[in-house]
Amino acid sequence: MNWRGNLLRFCELAGLPILEPFVRLAAGEDKREQFIGIAKFLLLPIVAVALFLGMWSAAAKTVITDSAKLPGPGATYQAGKQLFAMHFEQKELDRAAKREKLTEAVQFFAEAKAYEAASEKATGTQQAALVAKSTSLKKRALSAANFEASSAPTFIDQIWTSIKTVFFGFLLATIVAVPLGVLCGMSSWFNAALTPFIQIFKPVSPLAWLPLAFIVIMWYYAGYDSGETFFDKAFLISAATVCLCSLWPTLVNTTLGVASVDKDFINVADVLRLSWSQRLFKIILPASLPLMFAGMRISLGVGWMVLIAADMLAQNPGLGKFVWDEFQNGSEMTYARIAFSVIVIGVIGLLLDRVMIFFRNLVSFGNPSPV
Repeated sequence: MNWRGNLLRFCELAGLPILEPFVRLAAGEDKREQFIGIAKFLLLPIVAVALFLGMWSAAAKTVITDSAKLPGPGATYQAGKQLFAMHFEQKELDRAAKREKLTEAVQFFAEAKAYEAASEKATGTQQAALVAKSTSLKKRALSAANFEASSAPTFIDQIWTSIKTVFFGFLLATIVAVPLGVLCGMSSWFNAALTPFIQIFKPVSPLAWLPLAFIVIMWYYAGYDSGETFFDKAFLISAATVCLCSLWPTLVNTTLGVASVDKDFINVADVLRLSWSQRLFKIILPASLPLMFAGMRISLGVGWMVLIAADMLAQNPGLGKFVWDEFQNGSEMTYARIAFSVIVIGVIGLLLDRVMIFFRNLVSFGNPSPV
């Protein structure tokens, strides 16, 4: 069955062994074996989650202080519902404000056209006054038509900000790490020159990198007013911190992948007398892609962890800033919202990891790994 092979191949590429027993069951394979797989990959995790929720509920009834208490699963769920409801409510208010401004723009433009028509029949000082009034109304109409709501970012807005920030920082890290890793793998001299820097800077905490990123970006932005630059300063500070902390796994794995290319491939390149660029793009890079993407997967995970702390300190309006603002707020729902944001951060990290597993398996030779 072609559909069976395609679905099983997708399960392998996506690193989703949980779906494989269902595909095999639908294809009519041994039911007992597939039910064992379903119990292993689905029922057992459900039982584990249920036990975790029970222990969480028990802890929530126990961990209580004078000023706060640990939120339980129910309170966390309600906080999440409230955050999503607040998002949709705020967006509806923003759309209503936009519609109101568009109505004002139409009215201003109609009045401007009326004054413009009247000015064509007037003369002298009266004509000049009518033209000035028409011009003023057209400007007000343009301003109203271009109105954008300036409401505070909602929880979902902050999620998207964090995702954009981590991908931008990850992209910068990849652009830096992959070429350097290729050079380190191809040249033992270049590798020896960079090894001290890798060993020294790889374990540095994001909290140490952030002040340095801050001062460099503030220096670069000196002389620019707010709104004159394409990227916000806080966004760049967070992204730069993510880049500085996440480039090392990609750099190390790319170096290892290039250096461990099968010698038979190199011998074939020598026999075919391939040029340096042909050897690089037709032999070395394709053979090193699995390890390269494994490093990129680790880098993206590191970047997502680093981002939360970077957002807190740089005040980039992402999930880290949300957690910090809630902690400072101290309202009745504070800790429930923080607990919900922790779950959201974990789920997004899981999805990012699955995406990188898919791309790594896509370029891997032999049997793809589910993890």
